[in-house]
Amino acid sequence: MITFRVAALLALLAGPAAAECAADLAEFRWPGGEARFAVEIADTAQERGIGLMHRDNLPASTGMLFIYEQPQDVSFWMKNTLIPLDMIFIGPDGRVNAVHPMAVPHDETPIPGPGATLMVLEINGGLAERIGLGEGAALRHPALDQETALWPCNGS
Repeated sequence: MITFRVAALLALLAGPAAAECAADLAEFRWPGGEARFAVEIADTAQERGIGLMHRDNLPASTGMLFIYEQPQDVSFWMKNTLIPLDMIFIGPDGRVNAVHPMAVPHDETPIPGPGATLMVLEINGGLAERIGLGEGAALRHPALDQETALWPCNGS
């Protein structure tokens, strides 16, 4: 277990330079930082409805990437979610437009994102602040329109 945690932390800290653009990776960069998360994709209504419910842990370098068919208003809640989460709201160009930190387990209060959200990444609560991931960061992911992405898969 300790070996897995060390490996997960090293993967997180290794940053985007060590990885190819892939569907199961969410890579971010911002002035002074970068991060990479192994992600599960939730791109159907059923998958998005279940999200990370009923899980009692989430390794540090992982998350769930919710992908919508088009930019839209979105809202999340923490019903049946056992662990605190950070929600990273991402626009159609890959820009982080908002971060909701430390969503409270089991709370059914709606957590709305900004308009025109295309993706939402959920990671362990408090992690975004610890690594400096915030508004303005750029996501690299193949589900983005590569012609308009701030950080396209074929760009450096």
